[in-house]
Formats: sequence, C-alpha cells, structure tokens
Amino acid sequence: MKEIVLNIKTISIFIFIGAFLLTYVSIPKIIGVVEHKKLMDNPNNRSSHIKLTPTLGGISFFITLMISFFFLNQWDLYGNSIYIIPGLTILFITGLKDDLVVLSPFSKLGSQIIAIAFILSNDIMLINSLNGFLGFEEISTFFAYPMSAFLMLTVINAYNLIDGIDGLASMVGIVISFIYGVIFYYIGLYYFSLLCVVMIATLFAFLRYNLSSNKKIFMGDTGSLIIGFIISVLTIRFLALTPTRLNELPFHLENIPLIVISILIVPLFDTARVFTIRVLKKRSPFSPDRNHTHHLLIDLGLSHRKASIIIGLFNILFVVLFVVLGSTSNNLYTTVFFAIAMLSLIYVFYKLDFSFSNLKRKILFKRKVENIKGNLSSKKKKTTVEKKEKEFEYDDVSH
Repeated sequence: MKEIVLNIKTISIFIFIGAFLLTYVSIPKIIGVVEHKKLMDNPNNRSSHIKLTPTLGGISFFITLMISFFFLNQWDLYGNSIYIIPGLTILFITGLKDDLVVLSPFSKLGSQIIAIAFILSNDIMLINSLNGFLGFEEISTFFAYPMSAFLMLTVINAYNLIDGIDGLASMVGIVISFIYGVIFYYIGLYYFSLLCVVMIATLFAFLRYNLSSNKKIFMGDTGSLIIGFIISVLTIRFLALTPTRLNELPFHLENIPLIVISILIVPLFDTARVFTIRVLKKRSPFSPDRNHTHHLLIDLGLSHRKASIIIGLFNILFVVLFVVLGSTSNNLYTTVFFAIAMLSLIYVFYKLDFSFSNLKRKILFKRKVENIKGNLSSKKKKTTVEKKEKEFEYDDVSH
C-alpha cells in the first residue's frame, strides 16, 4: 500500500508538470490563431474589459484533458473515462460554437443534458443515499436520476456564470479541484485525485495568460463548460460514494451534503443571489446583467486580481470552517450554523447596499465628481500654463 501511495505521489508530480506545460505551450498558439482569424471577444456594456481580447482558451483545456486520460487509464478501475469523454466532447463543441456564433440558453441546456446522460449511465455515479442528512437515508432510483442530473446542471451553469472577470473562474476552479483532490486521495480513489491534479495544473497555466496584460486570453464558454462539467462529475462521484468509502473521511457522513455546498459556495451562492434578484425584478433568471458579486467588487474599485483573490480566499475559509464543523458537530447543529451563515451573507449584501441599481448610481455619481474635479484641475493647469506663456512672451518682447 505504501508503495502505491509513493507511486501516486510521484505520478502526480509528473502529471502536473506535463499538464501545465501542455496548456502553457498551447495557449500562445491559440492566441495567434484567434488574432489572425479575428475571433476576438468584443466588449459590451456588461464586460469588465475595454478592448478586443482573444477567447477560446478552453481549447487548451480540452486538449490537455483528452491527452491526460491516456495516462490516467491505469487507475481507471471502473471505466470512468468512457463516460466522461463523450460528455466532455459534447460540451467542448457546444462551448466552441457558443463562443463563435452565440447559442440560445435552451440549446446549451440540451447539450448539457445529453452530456450528463452519459455520466449517469454509469451506475457508480448515481446518488443513492444522503447518509442521514436531515433524516434522509436511501433515495429511490425514481428520484435519484433527476436529482443527480439537476445537481450537475446547477454546478455546470453556476461555474459558467462566475467567469466574468480575469482570474476568478481559474482561482475558484483551483480551490475546488484541490479540495476534491485531497478527498479522493484520502479515500484511495486515485483516478479522480489525479484528474484533479490535471485540472489544477491546467488552470494554473491558463491563469498566467488570463492575468497577463500583453498576452491575455479568456477561457470563454468553451473553457467554463468543460471545467464546470468536470467539477460536476467530481461532485456527483463524491456524493455517490458508499458509506464504506465515506467512513474513511474525518467528518460525519450526514454532514457531507453541507461539505459539498461549502466547497461550491462561490458559484452556488452567486448564482442563487443573481437569479433571485432577476426574478424579483420580473426578468428571466437567464437574462444577462452586471449584478454578479465579482462585478460589484470591480465596480467598487478593486482590480480583477484583488477581487478574484478575495473571493478565492473566502471559498477556502468557508470550506475549512465547515470541514471543522462537519467533523465535530452533529448534522442539526451544522445545518443550523450553515443557515445562519447564509442569512448573514444575504444580510451583509443587503445592509451594505449592494443593490445593483443603488450601487450603480453611487459609482456613476462618484465618477462624475472625479471627472468634474479632473476637468477643473486640467482647466486650472491650462490657465496657469497660458498665463506663464504670456508672461514669457511679454518678457521676450521686452528684451
């Protein structure tokens, strides 16, 4: 057993380096093609960038993941790749088309359902029990399929929605992949642990370009759908584990659903918040706007990098908090604490006047004030310069 663990650690290093280099080297080639073919992302009133920027960074994700499956094959004891690869390919094509010509939400939803169907056709990926969460134990097959599918759809689209500023989707993806990687390594599911390593390496390599000022590229829907799909697969696999496997984890079995929500807190909370606001404004929950948490942080004056780091750190702290609680407290206490934490977050956003309309008015007013000050300052400087020039001309004529 020790030899296997040591072997996995060594393999993890090689896989990380290989996935990182493959992504790192392929992205500049993609940037070159995108710029040559003029397939740039055109900024609009919801964009957080102001110039044409290459997109389709997700192509490098797809290439890296597909090659990685070849090296992960010897740890794939249940043939997981056979189910993942078709779904991944479908979402890659869907994301690619959406980045190029823009698809309707229903077309994207249909593609996601087909991709999810491949995953759920594998019996070991079906959630059959909640292990005592809120008193629920076994789940009938009739409810297991729609519940598992709905969860995967939620995760895929929630991750897709947080891809709004530089670095955020990558950082959150790295945090989520790292946590799942540790969990799967701890319980001996090395295939999924190594898949997480590939994800981390790929996103780290992409992050270097996504935060670059001269070689910037976005992952686009191509990338966010791929990463969201893999995260949803990891989530389903974790929740579908048998009690025998789960008993090896340090936290109570009935707290596992809360642990999962805490791992996915950033995309789930942001999506729930944005959808609620849109519905209250009598708009479609899928209608685009600039009311996401990351947009609000940017509008408050934070840089993309600082906003992404803050949200990423929040994700880590939230997970640590609930892992500790899930290990030491019963389900009722942990659930109550979780509810209080959620209500506190909602209250903070409300109390600090994070209403998009009010915030927008404040920002516009602040910008107007700054513009007025800037204009007055420039006029004052111009008047001073003109005065000095006249004095110089007068002195020159006098001489």
